[in-house]
Amino acid sequence: MVAGELVQEHLRADAGAPDDISDLPDGAAPAGGANDLDSPALEQEPPPDEKQAMLPNGEEGKPLETKLYCRRFAVLTVFSLCSMVNAFQWIQYSIIANVITHYYGISNDQVNWLSIVYMVAYVPLIFPATWLLDWKGLRLTALLGAGLNCAGAWLKCASVSPELFGVTLTAQIICSVAQVFILGLPSRVASVWFGPREVSTACATAVLGNQLGTAIGFLLPPVLVPNTADNIELMSRNISIMFYGTAAVSTVLFILTVIVIKDRPALPPSQAQAVLLDSPAENYSYVQSIVNLFRNKAFVLLLISYGIMTGSFYSVSTLLNQMIMACYEELNAGRIGLTLVIAGMIGSIICGLWLDHTKTYKMTTLVVYILSFLGMIVFTFTLDLNNIYLVFFTAGVLGFFMTGYLPLGFEFGVEITYPEPEGTSSGLLNAFAQIFGIIFTLIQDKLTSNYNPLAGNLFLCAWIFVGILLTALIKSELKRHNVNMGADSNHLECVHEPEATGASEMSQSEKTP
Repeated sequence: MVAGELVQEHLRADAGAPDDISDLPDGAAPAGGANDLDSPALEQEPPPDEKQAMLPNGEEGKPLETKLYCRRFAVLTVFSLCSMVNAFQWIQYSIIANVITHYYGISNDQVNWLSIVYMVAYVPLIFPATWLLDWKGLRLTALLGAGLNCAGAWLKCASVSPELFGVTLTAQIICSVAQVFILGLPSRVASVWFGPREVSTACATAVLGNQLGTAIGFLLPPVLVPNTADNIELMSRNISIMFYGTAAVSTVLFILTVIVIKDRPALPPSQAQAVLLDSPAENYSYVQSIVNLFRNKAFVLLLISYGIMTGSFYSVSTLLNQMIMACYEELNAGRIGLTLVIAGMIGSIICGLWLDHTKTYKMTTLVVYILSFLGMIVFTFTLDLNNIYLVFFTAGVLGFFMTGYLPLGFEFGVEITYPEPEGTSSGLLNAFAQIFGIIFTLIQDKLTSNYNPLAGNLFLCAWIFVGILLTALIKSELKRHNVNMGADSNHLECVHEPEATGASEMSQSEKTP
């Protein structure tokens, strides 16, 4: 029986199922998110909305057994830190582009490619990476990401010499391959380890690690590697300190990944995961899952709109040093980038908490998109006013909404494509983000170089406006949420078998709990 049929079977179960949770095993947590610690709270009557989250099960009318484990916080922390180091290595060259060009004797375009290579590597490798995640699980995928990240960091330590740009490029390519195994995991970690009332916040926290790495990447390199153009030996020593420090942290995190991260807990954290676990593995078809995702009109619209927004963020991050250097001092580029990302981290957490509370995915996504567009407009027209404090403020506003959008896209994608695997939908979202990121970075770079930063930023503004229109067209049905809340989702299907692959049109509007 495929997962879609299991969803329907549980939703058609006896309507006389009891509302209380007295039949849960000792230590089992209600779907609302209490952890598995022995506590009197576990024996109290759950609130009404959590009773609704208990789906009936088969003939006996009992909910499927679920439980939340304290280990989930360790898994989330280790994964977030691995993502942090990988993101740091992505941006550590671009933010000191003037230093890197002088040290290795290369052009700005070559420095930009040290960032763009992350995007280029992701697109062809995402399909084998998501296949691996679906078939081999979270643990092996995370180990590959952490291991390659560690290997790339150590190879960079061997590239500290002006004639070894090829070595540092090779190391960056290895780190970019590691990113393929890391970037699509937030929604998988959140879904398989966290309950329905905390899954969006968990996803936002996992994305937060990547944002934190970008923030540190904006802050530390300009401090660790100042522009000592008249002293190449000192520059080499400073670059070496940055590389060895990154390698040491990467090694510790690889060891922690081996110890902490598991594929999934012994018992699922939610009814939605419990239903999926009942689906036999032999009924799953990775290719058919991809086909079904592209048949989902709402998801295709989300793919394009998410790619536009995230690609714009990648382009702004890559070219920030060049934009700021055209108007202000070098050190300000890192500080402005830090402001942008720190504000985005706050935005991510607030958006995650809001989604867990309201489940208004489309409305929240659309509002954040519109505010990102307004933030980009303000940032564009205030960049060259010779007021550095105003630039800090506008960068913070832009980052709050633009970076805060990232976990929204992940969670919205999982909701409208359930019961398809989270890693597949997230992987496709990231693939489109990389494609748009490559295109936007190359075009904005040319516009900035040939004209000025205003021209490049206006180009992004135009595309973000297109993204608003596409987001408004998305028809939203919260399929995963409906299963967790016991809503009628009889038309749901997980098209793993050819006879179950008919694409169904989404017609039900968003629900709030």
